[in-house]
Amino acid sequence: MKTAQHFLQEANAAVTRIPSADAVALHGTDDGVWLDVRDSGDVAKSGTIKGAYHVPRGFLEFAADPASPHNKDFMKPDGKYYLVCGAGGQAALAGKTLKDMGYTDVTNVGGLADWKAAGGPVQDA
Repeated sequence: MKTAQHFLQEANAAVTRIPSADAVALHGTDDGVWLDVRDSGDVAKSGTIKGAYHVPRGFLEFAADPASPHNKDFMKPDGKYYLVCGAGGQAALAGKTLKDMGYTDVTNVGGLADWKAAGGPVQDA
């Protein structure tokens, strides 16, 4: 049986995670898309990264699939994506899903609290 820990280990092996300070330094320097994959309630409570799109992890496959009627126009397999969540686990799992779907440039920037602690810009939901 596969456990949650197995899935997380696989995701962490597949998706590069960068330190929050490095992520903050990258913010706004390229054409990367910033995605917050937390649930709506969590985003409403704490805000999100400035300029980030909100795509809950439970909706990610539909938003990311170009053939889906629910595809988001900012989701393109050849784009560059930076993912954030509460602590980094959901971002890793979401990043692995995107990679499994053919997205090649996906980075886990960890949790929003670390982002804020590193001085990263935020906005209300």
